[in-house]
Amino acid sequence: MKTVRENLEQLSREIPSSVKIVAVSKTMPVGKVMEAYDAGQRLFGENKSQELIAKQPFLPGDIRWHFIGHLQTNKVKYIAPVVDMIESVDSLKLLKEIDKEAAKNNREIKCLLQFHIASEETKFGLDMAEAEALLNDPGYRELINVRLCGVMGMATFSDDADLVRKEFRNLKSIYDDLKRSYFPDDQSFSEISMGMTGDYLIAIEEGSTIVRIGTGIFGKG
Repeated sequence: MKTVRENLEQLSREIPSSVKIVAVSKTMPVGKVMEAYDAGQRLFGENKSQELIAKQPFLPGDIRWHFIGHLQTNKVKYIAPVVDMIESVDSLKLLKEIDKEAAKNNREIKCLLQFHIASEETKFGLDMAEAEALLNDPGYRELINVRLCGVMGMATFSDDADLVRKEFRNLKSIYDDLKRSYFPDDQSFSEISMGMTGDYLIAIEEGSTIVRIGTGIFGKG
């Protein structure tokens, strides 16, 4: 079995340097996270607020944390002091809460709008109409401690590469439409987070700028 360092070295050969790798460290103990850190990894992703805040104090301060799971508004206050980016924003209500807690911590928090692109049923993620309603809402324009940096989505968990490619292509199209209509001069709006251990190469071919890789780095746990 390969080590965490060997896995990261292989990924660095396969993935262009322009694409960011988020090491998905959910369920991984601090020691395992440190293996990736010692191999040069600085970007990590967690999907539960309790787990993130439990680990964070025991790990180096230059780690950049991405929150990648569904986030309830009442949990925002716990991660607002430490999180670099929240990839899973799926409502204006959540974005307002992030803005409020970021202001309390005198910080700006980067965010991605999560879209529902998979064919399988899931509770979370915007469609284009909902995203446009959010961006056109006067309440959105009042937010000053959050910065929308792009979009995120998860493809169907499937061996059908054509289906997965189509879903990634759809997210890239959503990104392009939003960029053109709402963020034409905003250089910060530049990220497309799509692709995980099983499909990151397809995602990169379709325009991903951030891939979220867990088992491909840490093994099956």
